Amino acid sequence: MRKIIESTLVSLDGVMADPHLWATPYFDSEAESHALELLSTSDAMLMGRRTYEFFAAAFPHRTGEYGDRVNRISKYVFSSTLKKADWSNSSVLEGEVATEVAKLKAQAGKDLVIYGHGLLAQTLLKHHLLDELKFWIHPCFVGRGKFFREGEKTKLKLIAQRTLATGVIVASYQPVKT
Repeated sequence: MRKIIESTLVSLDGVMADPHLWATPYFDSEAESHALELLSTSDAMLMGRRTYEFFAAAFPHRTGEYGDRVNRISKYVFSSTLKKADWSNSSVLEGEVATEVAKLKAQAGKDLVIYGHGLLAQTLLKHHLLDELKFWIHPCFVGRGKFFREGEKTKLKLIAQRTLATGVIVASYQPVKT
């Protein structure tokens, strides 16, 4: 069975939104190499509409090993409003998210990766479909944001950590089923 791995950029004050506005200075060649490691063990990305729209606008013009991998990998987009996905290897999946993702997870293949902890990732966590959460903790304060919605609690177990030269800490966790 495939694993689903979330990879999320976060500031010290818990901001995850708009990482292109504050995390870009930390995405050096070491960070790109580490991000590419995750993509090399995955054969598909899971995305909500907003993440898809951002990536579809930003990545078709990116080159290099990381850009090429993001453009080539299969992308499954979950949206009730988006009817078609024109970016390479992208398809819109309809239906109940947890059911559709469980089907993808049960298929043969490499791991599935999801970027960000938006509504899609929160739904997957709630339904015990996320196997690992990688938080890229950036040494900066953005001034707004929080990790989860009010009332949601999930216990996590630290399984790996790595500190990059830029000061970014990549902390990998597994959800603990209670």
